Amino acid sequence: MYKSILKPLLFNIDPEKAHHLTVNLFKIALKFPLAGSIFNGQYNYESPKLERTVFGLKFKNPVGLAAGFDKDGKYYKEMARLGFGFIEIGTVTPLPQAGNPQPRLFRLPKDEGLINRMGFNNDGVDAMVERLKKGGKPKGVILGGNIGKNKVTPNENAIDDYVICFEKLHDYVDYFVVNVSSPNTPGLRDLQDKEPLTRILSKLKMLNNQKANTKPILLKIAPDLTNEQLNDIVDIVADTKIEGVIAANTTIDRSDLKTSSATVESIGNGGLSGKPVQARSTQVIKYLHDKSNGSFLIIGVGGIDSAASAQAKIDAGASLIQVYSGMVYQGPALVAKINKALAKN
Repeated sequence: MYKSILKPLLFNIDPEKAHHLTVNLFKIALKFPLAGSIFNGQYNYESPKLERTVFGLKFKNPVGLAAGFDKDGKYYKEMARLGFGFIEIGTVTPLPQAGNPQPRLFRLPKDEGLINRMGFNNDGVDAMVERLKKGGKPKGVILGGNIGKNKVTPNENAIDDYVICFEKLHDYVDYFVVNVSSPNTPGLRDLQDKEPLTRILSKLKMLNNQKANTKPILLKIAPDLTNEQLNDIVDIVADTKIEGVIAANTTIDRSDLKTSSATVESIGNGGLSGKPVQARSTQVIKYLHDKSNGSFLIIGVGGIDSAASAQAKIDAGASLIQVYSGMVYQGPALVAKINKALAKN
């Protein structure tokens, strides 16, 4: 039904408006009697073979919802009905910010990709904490918090923004992701350099170790890093002793697209996700896994749109995977399809 009816309708609407319309209608639909049971029956696939214990947390299955879909923690309980083993909310910043001017989300249907330059638009960490207090955690689903810095915060003070988000969210999420790899906040990717990144992660790790209930900390990196930079990432993970890496974020690369160069140029700047980043993100996962001898855990994300592409990430060295753009093109049944296939392997 999604590909034949809903997708054609949604693809005639501005992508950002279509996103909000879809999740809000889903939220309304779940208020009707029996709707929850229907969605659970259609989209949830459970099997003991899918269970994973990763960085001390037990996941009912290895398929998660990537950050960016639910930036403010507004829809995580509803999205849990679609069979995810874990959901990552954010990226959240200390202060609310509007993000970049609209339009800022674009579809590339010929490539099954998305370009976004959202710019960490969110209501701020205090608003997210209030929602998590009221909503609680979805039963059986791990919740991650993806944290970033405000656009107006200079890089030399970036560590303060990550500390604020970490401290305020600590009691409400199961793991943290430090996002220094979005291409849509000016200068943010400079924080992937060895010295500033080590300082941020070391500070968060120190604060974490002082708490009675420590939380895993992961780093989300760009797919555009060179091998030398990836070598630095391996060293940084070893030095700071964080739990792992999410590979990879959106790319600024525009090579080998089926969409015309004129169309791509008219869209302008932004991070490209979906199928065009599928191969590169898998390469990054394999490189990190091989270079580190599997010494840390990797969550694979980028262009997962089928059971085969999910398995490729796992074969490359990922312990868990995440989807987002693939679900836009393939529909919510993608999660169950992947889980069914993984349970057979």
